Amino acid sequence: MVTWNMTTVDKFILLGLTSRQDLQILLFIIFLICYIVSMIGNIVIIWISTMNPRLHTPMYFFLRNLSFLDICYTSSVVPKMLINFLSVEKSISFNACFTQLFVHLSLGGTECFLLLAMAYDRYVAICSPLHYTNIMHPILCSKMAAASWFGGLIDSVIHTVYTLQLPFCNLNVVNHFFCETPSLLELACADTSRNKTVLFVFAILVAFAPFFFILITYVNILSSIMKIRTTTGRRKAFSTCASHVLVVTLFYGTIFFIYLRPGTVHVTNQDKMATLFYSVITPMLNPLIYTLRNKDVKFALKETTRKKTAL
Repeated sequence: MVTWNMTTVDKFILLGLTSRQDLQILLFIIFLICYIVSMIGNIVIIWISTMNPRLHTPMYFFLRNLSFLDICYTSSVVPKMLINFLSVEKSISFNACFTQLFVHLSLGGTECFLLLAMAYDRYVAICSPLHYTNIMHPILCSKMAAASWFGGLIDSVIHTVYTLQLPFCNLNVVNHFFCETPSLLELACADTSRNKTVLFVFAILVAFAPFFFILITYVNILSSIMKIRTTTGRRKAFSTCASHVLVVTLFYGTIFFIYLRPGTVHVTNQDKMATLFYSVITPMLNPLIYTLRNKDVKFALKETTRKKTAL
């Protein structure tokens, strides 16, 4: 029979990505570069789409939301991770840990809903082009964006409250590089079956359900594209969706790997890599995907830069 020491935990020790000291500086440099690239890329997207009237459309309104979200998303994880790479004691206070958990969950849930809103925008643009401006008016876009942020917030509140109710006793070593729900559940000295169930159910509602509707949306989009008679028209329609499809694939692929596994919360090195990908790498890649594949953004960037240089 196991007896727990019910000492209150006031901080957690983060094991990070590796225990090898000789890799800490190298990892610090790599992720510092990733963070800087991510920040610059997303700030540029926000700046360009705000300053250039050509990009004052629903598509770029949602893209501005996504870029702002990605700035916050990566900032909730990377700065503390960078500090820990250079620290002897890789710790985080109890309050800071749960603040990080809350912010990260909220932003992750928001991104799921926001990607669905962006898919709907592409659906209307391709399947009902004549009614696009009437359907995707600014009020509807604002409501969809607000609903996305609110949905992520509610998801985060529920997860955080359920996790806070668990006793953590004398176990405070987190097998992760930041405070994530599965890694914290491993430390609880109580039955976590209810938490596992809530985690799985809300992963279905917040992650799988939007993804399912995105799939349905793109089935309809693909059907409409195939009805376009000209090759040029089909190619143009495909190009307007390609960036969003790639972003959805990168984000949801790793989300499903982490959360859609009922009955287990064991954190492995593969889990860490998957979490690293959707928390750090994807926010860095998103602005590159949207700028490298988008002629409007590249043209707007050149035009805005030219005007600023002329002044």
